[in-house]
Amino acid sequence: MEYTLDCREMTDMEKAHEYIASVLGFPGHYGRNLDALFDCLGEMPEGSSIIIENVDLLYSSLGSRATDLIDVFGDAANEGYIDLDIY
Repeated sequence: MEYTLDCREMTDMEKAHEYIASVLGFPGHYGRNLDALFDCLGEMPEGSSIIIENVDLLYSSLGSRATDLIDVFGDAANEGYIDLDIY
């Protein structure tokens, strides 16, 4: 399954977590923090592919927190939980 995250929707960390949870179909108990994000990415269906678009806007909105967020997706990809493309 392929999911697309548009960084134009992630103007602060709270909105980013809400948006990510909605698009990726995370459970209601999703903790809306980076550790919970990694855990939920680890539970994605096999073969899940995530595309992150407009990442430059994420950095302008979230500053250094954007790096933290993108790193979690990268770590999940490195573990083989997801396929990841960033644009």
